[in-house]
Amino acid sequence: MLARRRFRAGRHRRRARRRGGGPRRAPGGPPGDADRDGPATLLGADGRPVPGDGLALARDRLTAYLVDPDGIRPAVLLADESAAATLRVCDVSRDGRLALLRRGPRGGREAVVVRVADRAAACTLPVADGDPWIGRFSADARTMWLRSDDGAEFAALLAVDLDEDGRRTGLREIARRAAHDLELFALVENGRRAALVWNAGGTSELETLALPEPEAVPVPPRTVELDHEVVTRVAAAGPYGLVASLAGSQRRPGIWHLADATTALRTPWTARDADTVPPGPAPVRPVPMRPKARDGLRLGGWYHRAPGRAPGEPAPCVVHLHGGPEDQERPVFDPLYHELAARGLDVFAPDVRGSSGWGRTFRDADLGEGRFAAIDDVADCVAHAVEAGPADIRRLAVMGHSYGGYLTLASLVWHPGLFRTGVTVCGMSDLTTFFATTEPWLAESAAHKYGHPERDRALLRALSPMSRVDALSVPLLAVHGAHDTNVPPRESEQIVRAARERGHEAELLLLHGEGHDFRRADSRRLFRRTAADWIEKRLT
Repeated sequence: MLARRRFRAGRHRRRARRRGGGPRRAPGGPPGDADRDGPATLLGADGRPVPGDGLALARDRLTAYLVDPDGIRPAVLLADESAAATLRVCDVSRDGRLALLRRGPRGGREAVVVRVADRAAACTLPVADGDPWIGRFSADARTMWLRSDDGAEFAALLAVDLDEDGRRTGLREIARRAAHDLELFALVENGRRAALVWNAGGTSELETLALPEPEAVPVPPRTVELDHEVVTRVAAAGPYGLVASLAGSQRRPGIWHLADATTALRTPWTARDADTVPPGPAPVRPVPMRPKARDGLRLGGWYHRAPGRAPGEPAPCVVHLHGGPEDQERPVFDPLYHELAARGLDVFAPDVRGSSGWGRTFRDADLGEGRFAAIDDVADCVAHAVEAGPADIRRLAVMGHSYGGYLTLASLVWHPGLFRTGVTVCGMSDLTTFFATTEPWLAESAAHKYGHPERDRALLRALSPMSRVDALSVPLLAVHGAHDTNVPPRESEQIVRAARERGHEAELLLLHGEGHDFRRADSRRLFRRTAADWIEKRLT
């Protein structure tokens, strides 16, 4: 049997609000631009469609099933949760008795071992955010290998000993590093070894480790040499092999094969280096920066210097803020950064508090009122880049996507005069209207980060850029997907309208046929070109 999620939860809930069923054209989209994944059906515990308006019942629920890919046996319901933020089936034991699920909001993920026969939760453990494939069962299902930060600052590999019914009988630490997160792992050689990917300040370190039996003496891991900075995915390839997706600042991701325990070889699926980046100047290799916040917290980030710039020459600089907030800047090729650098613009991409990769305390430092400090982190990162020499204090821009778009707007109104322009991409301008219009599952998860939409309304209003829009004083470009249901387009529309009403230059680029992430190549090119044109005009 195959473990699968029943359906994308967010889209299930959106269609649950419609009347008449079936796809319809989204507002603002071209004729015939209907929902691409068609009508949805709610399955009952027997795997058959629920009669009546089943989608209305699914509005605030997530369910997980085991589905027979041959269609011979009926689907088996594993879990059915209301007001759930996430629910994912990660593994099923070979004998089909146990299933491993991941559930819970950001910052509160759990691994749950479920008995398939009666759907009972036999074992529950906290797990880290990040990669959703949190664990695997051993061949006999008496051990569960789990990537978890339970009770620790950084995620590690744990072995959870299980009895016949999936209950926990022991917990062992298999691999841990003092200041590095375990962000990816896979079982190889029929489960006898594990491939472990550690996050070392944004770059990746890959090693393989023989998995010990209970009470056996651990064997030291073997390091795998990598040609590129970051491992984006690692997976078993047959009973003995291992493949990894590698990405670097000089090229796009490619697939590499571990021919032995220490060497990664290029596969035929990896394009030539010359074909992986657009024509023009060669991609730049960024350098790490570790700014210090005004309260003493050490931050992170990467500085991308435009080619041809003299080392000591202050340059126009775009401060790019990542989303999440739990994302992390990595030294990988980014077409947007490449576009900006080709225009002679430096890019500084910092990790302010709330980012992942720097430990649990750093990741949670922006919760609630801590977000005010995260906004100040942006200004402190700018000060570091200016004092270090590469960035010109007179020619600064700020931009970001999703949470980075919110942080862009917040930086413009909390630190007026610091930047000459800003570009917000699918960003929240008012956290109260965001919670009122976003997907229910996302609101459930985001409440942990920003504040509860009812209990913390005053805090959300205080943190909203719209509450300080009178302080906006520079040209603003907003870019948004017309069909974005994570952060609806209203968030960009209302900040652009407010800026225009106050006499400021403001434009909105609405990308039809796009959602929160831009999937079409022409949309991505249009976004990059428009944003780069906008910034270049105002900085150079």
